[in-house]
This record gives sequence, structure tokens and C-alpha cells, in this order.
Amino acid sequence: MQPLGILFGAGFTCAVSLALGRLLLGDACRDPGVRLVSGAALLSLLVCALCGAGLAYPLVFLAIGFLAIGGAVVAGSGWGRTKQRVQGDPRGPGGPPHCTATSIVFGIAFGMFVVLYLANAMAPEISPDGATYHLGLVSRYLREHGFVRITDNLYAAMPEGVEMLFLFAFAFGKHSAAALVHFVFFVALGWQVFSYARRRGFPVAGASAALVVFASPVAGIDGTSAYNDVAVAAIAFTLFHLLQIWDEERQAGYPLGPPGAPHNWRLVAAIGLVAGFAFAAKYTAWPAVAYAVGFVVVKNRRAVLPVAASALVVIAPWLLKNWIYLHNPVAPFFNRQFPNPYIMVGFEDIYRKMMAIYDLKSRWEIPMQVTTYGSVSGLLGPVFLLAPLGLMALRRREGRQLWLAALVFSVNYFSNIAARFLIPPMPFVALALTLGLSAVLPQLPVAVAVLSAALSWPAIVPRYAHGDAWRLLRIPWREALRIRPEESYLERRLEHYGVDRLIEQKTAPGSTVFTFVPIPEAYTSRHIRVEYQSASNQIAGKILWTATQPEYAPTWRLKFRFPRQTLRGLRVVETNRGEDTWSIHEFRIYEDGRELARAAEWRLTAQPYPWSIQDAFDNSLATFWMGGETLKPGQFVEVDFHAERSADSVELEAAPNQSAVRLKLEGQDAAGRWQLLAAAPGVGDAARPLGLRRAVANELKRRGIDYLLLFDTDNGADDLRLNTDLWGMRAVGDYKGARLYQLP
Repeated sequence: MQPLGILFGAGFTCAVSLALGRLLLGDACRDPGVRLVSGAALLSLLVCALCGAGLAYPLVFLAIGFLAIGGAVVAGSGWGRTKQRVQGDPRGPGGPPHCTATSIVFGIAFGMFVVLYLANAMAPEISPDGATYHLGLVSRYLREHGFVRITDNLYAAMPEGVEMLFLFAFAFGKHSAAALVHFVFFVALGWQVFSYARRRGFPVAGASAALVVFASPVAGIDGTSAYNDVAVAAIAFTLFHLLQIWDEERQAGYPLGPPGAPHNWRLVAAIGLVAGFAFAAKYTAWPAVAYAVGFVVVKNRRAVLPVAASALVVIAPWLLKNWIYLHNPVAPFFNRQFPNPYIMVGFEDIYRKMMAIYDLKSRWEIPMQVTTYGSVSGLLGPVFLLAPLGLMALRRREGRQLWLAALVFSVNYFSNIAARFLIPPMPFVALALTLGLSAVLPQLPVAVAVLSAALSWPAIVPRYAHGDAWRLLRIPWREALRIRPEESYLERRLEHYGVDRLIEQKTAPGSTVFTFVPIPEAYTSRHIRVEYQSASNQIAGKILWTATQPEYAPTWRLKFRFPRQTLRGLRVVETNRGEDTWSIHEFRIYEDGRELARAAEWRLTAQPYPWSIQDAFDNSLATFWMGGETLKPGQFVEVDFHAERSADSVELEAAPNQSAVRLKLEGQDAAGRWQLLAAAPGVGDAARPLGLRRAVANELKRRGIDYLLLFDTDNGADDLRLNTDLWGMRAVGDYKGARLYQLP
């Protein structure tokens, strides 16, 4: 029965998308690929609205779906009938395909890859990101019946337009139904590459390009997993296709706007919705909106406003959600421009640098890595090394349009050089390549496509790609049909799936588990907090290290001395620049050796990251303020006494892992002027405080963490394993080097 549920979940989602596409486009465009993607934009928007209203229930999805399908049936029964005018037969010029040797070769090649992909899409979801955050968030939204405020997972801030479709399918067929929806987008992409080319009069080049795209190893594994890159490519090509159809109608003399051409208005609305859907699917697809607006500006300025308005309808909910929950409409990025307590600027800087180079020594390695070797998140296929030959297509108008679109959808590539981020421009490059080759020899594109398919078959890829290349391995038909148990397959193929089972068995429902290592959240109902995914999680991780790692222990003492005087405020200011991150466990102020008691009227602030400054004044060495950025001159921590107080020294208790810190102390006099009190502190050391482990455990509990999941390779794991009693924790289970502890 499980395969039927998977097929129903994915099939129902696609049927509803097609129905909504039919209602949106009417007879303006009958291409099933265009209708599917355009309707999916509407369905995604509807599911987003239901999540916002707390109505994400399977029965609600059923009702919405059947209403859409019923509405499409009522609107007209001509789903397959062809309209004879500019867009004509969706097969385009050249009429029906003939049963030739070429078509037989293409049929066999596509058939083999469809079997490979369908089996992998229906098999249990084992993709790294799909099983962690893509479907982890989807499953949480279904449990919570909609959006909830998530501030400890940066991936929840990403636009989730495609994930809304996954949610719709997941409600009926769970994880594999979501992956199967993505595969349908893959099929729609391949179809539209061919459909567009056939309309333009080069069907053989189009079929060749479609096979090159469809056989690409990285597109194959991405498009059969609960990812969104292939969906973005399908959305991008749908936008391109819609713009070409709209331009054809415009050139054919159909006036813009009712009552003369209602179809044209439908196309304009679809163009805007699909452009917005691209942004809603992935931030890196934002150029789709600029591309659509720029295209219509050049062709007919009267269409700009409806296109922009339609796009905004799809984009706005995601910006608004982030603004309400995270005070940053484009979270988790641009945190300097939109300061917030949830993502530290320093983390964003590190994240951007890492995504821009990965482990490569030079960007000159990128061409071979992304086409052939595959060590940077997969490979496009060696045939794409021939992409420069596609420049021959620039002699044709279609070639220039294709290269423009390829440039638009690759403009963000160097912000993340993973091969899968080249999937959106890939169909445009493939079409330009085959179009250019066809001018040399008509059958040359076929030869290249067949070569690409052969080189991309799973048994051949290991002969030239690196062993760590992300790719499909085989046809898991027994797993797809659930002839072999899902549990055993997941246990073998999905890293840390057994840890999920441990968590489900040993923790209380609704509890929160903190870990340094991402685990497949899609297979557990517990709230998982991963250290790197938010500022609060990073602070929690460093709090834990305070009691396990000597460099994080609060044993460093920085003492400023100055003549006793009356002050209205004090501040310590950073004067150096470096790669360290500044932190303070306690900021203590003295007069004649007596510490001034913290008063409620004191006003505390800091730059950068002012939100946790109170942790430097709470009299607990288990907590600290952390700057959240690398060292820069002018950063400060400030105390406003809100009155005049007498003092003669300041002592900072801190961790010794910030040797580049250079601080000075300033004081504010009665007139409000800041004066230098000490140019530098005296530096000393202190013993590690007693009882720090128990204090840290209690603090983590206070911060909403119920369990710790530590792997034996994690920093501090040995200390926790050997001194569990000193922490006041209880070991509740372990699995292959992963240990679960319950906090006191």
C-alpha cells in the first residue's frame, strides 16, 4: 500500500498543479509543461497561505485539490485539443514525429533514464539535505499544521516555494512523494526543452538537448531527491518559454489587453507568477524577476506593471514571514543591513566564504570539477566541456536568447560553486550547444546526446569521476516498491538514521535535542537544534565547550586600573583588527576592591551583537557575551549607570581563545564626555572555576535544551562520557559512536 500512497501524493499534487495551470492559462498555452509549472506556482502560494492560517491539514489539501480539478473540468474539456494560431500545435512546426532510427534511439535512452529516476525517486529519501532540512521542515509544518516561529534553524528562513508542493504531497505519501514531485518537475523540464525547440523549428537539436539535460548525473540525483535545484531550472525554463510565446503573440498582432486578447493577459499574469515562483523557490533565482521585467520593458512597457505585481504576490509572503519572525526579510543573509539576534554577521561571512570556494585551491579547478570529477556536489557531465561550441548559436536569434537566459540564471553562481547551482542555466547552454552543432552537421547533436547519455549512466561514471561524486548508483526497484523493508534500506544508506531511531525511542515527545552534527530531521518528530544553524545554537555550543575545552574556559583576566573618580558610564573598546571573535564572560566594576552591585537601572549595550550583553553581567561564568563578528576597531561593550557612580578598576573575565583582542577603557564624565581611563589592561590567569560542568548543564537546560546528542568525534565528547555524574546528566542511550544525554 505504501507505493500507492507515494504515487497518489505525487500524482494528486501534479494533477492539482495542472488544473490550476489550466485555469490560469486557459487556451493561451496548452503546453503541459508550462501548465504544470505555472499551476504549481499557484498551488505553492495556496499552501503557503494555508500554512500562514494554521490550516495545513490533509483534508484541507484534499478539498482544495478537488476544487481545483473540478474547476478546471468545468472551465472546459479541451485539455488536449490544439489551437491553430501562433503557438499552434504544441508540437510546433514539423508536425507529428516520425518513427525513425533517431526517434527510436531517443526513446530507448529516455526510457532507460526514466526507469532509473523513477525507482530512485520512489525509494526511501536518503539525500543529505532532503532528509535533513528540506523535508525536516516540511514534516514539522505538517505536525504543527502550518508555520511556526523558528529562530534556531537558518534553513527555515529560506524561501520554501517548492517545499510547499512537497508539503502537499508529503501529507499523503510522505518522503518519497515529495521526491517524486521533484522528479515530475524534471520531466517537465526535459519536455519543455524539446517543446520549445520544436516550436522554433529545430526538433532534433531540442530532443538532443533534452537528453543531455535529462542524463546529467547531478540533475539526475538532484531531480529524484527532495531538493529544489531541478525545480528551479524547470521554473526558469518555463519563464523563458512563456516570454517567447507572449512575444510571438505580440509580434503576430494580438493587442495587449482586453477585450481584444484575453489570452495575452493570461500569459502576462503567468509570466509574473512564474518569475515570482523562481524567487520563492530559491534566493539565487532572483534574477528571474529582473529578466521577466526587463524582457517586457523592451517589448511592451504596458505589461511591466502586471508582471511585477504578479511576481510580488508570490514573493511577498516569504519576505513578510521573515520580517515578522526574524526582523530580516531576506534572512539568513544581509544581516549587516538588517541586524537581528538570530544570525551572527560573523557566521554569515564564514558561510559565504566557504560556499564560494569549498575545498578547492583555485577557481581554475571549477570547470573540471563541475563537469567531470564531481567533488563539488556532483557533476554535470563531461559533454558540458563542449559548451563553448554553443557560441556558434549566437548567429541565430534563438541562440542569442538562450545565451542571455543562461547568463541571467548563472549570474549568482560564484556565490555557491556547487555543481547543482549550475542546473538552472544548464538547459539553456545545452540547447545553445546542440543548436550550434546542428549548423555544422544535422546529426552531430544526436551523437553528442547519445555520448552524454552513455557517459552519464551510473555504471560508467566511476570510470572518470572521483569516488566522492554525488550521483545515483543503481536502480533500487525493490526498495521503490517496498519489497525490501524501508527501515533496513535507510539504515544502510542514510547516515545517522539509526540516531533518529534512538532519539525517538529514548526521548520524550516534544523534547528538544541539541547536536553539533546534522541528522536526518525528516525521520524524527523531536525538535533538533544544530550548532551552526543559528546564533542561539552557536552560543549554546560554546557554553558547552566552556566546561570541556581549556581555550573556552573563563580563565583569562583583563584588569584596567585608573584613578578613582565619579562616572556616569564605562565602556571597553576594541582597537585591533583580526580573525578572533571577542567575548566576555563577566564585566566587573570595582571601587577600593569592592565590586559594584549590578543595579536594575543600568543600561547595557554592545556593538556588534548587543542582544546577549546581559550575559556578561549575570554573575555566571557559564554564560558570556559574544561579539558575533571578527575583530574590528570601534567595537565596544558599554555600561550606562543612569546615575553617577564612583569606581577605580574594571576586570573582564574571559576565555583565552582571543589573543588578538586589544582593548582600552573609556569613562563618561558628568558632562557626558568620554575620556580614556586606561590604554590597555593588565593580563592574568585564574584557575578553572569549580562546579562549572554542573552550571553549564543547568544553563543549557534553562535555554530550552532537554537532551544532548554528542558523537565521539565531537569536541568535549570524552569529558561528558567520562564525567557524566559531574555534569548532573544521565546517559540514556548510544548508537555507533553517538551518545544521548538527558540534561538535569
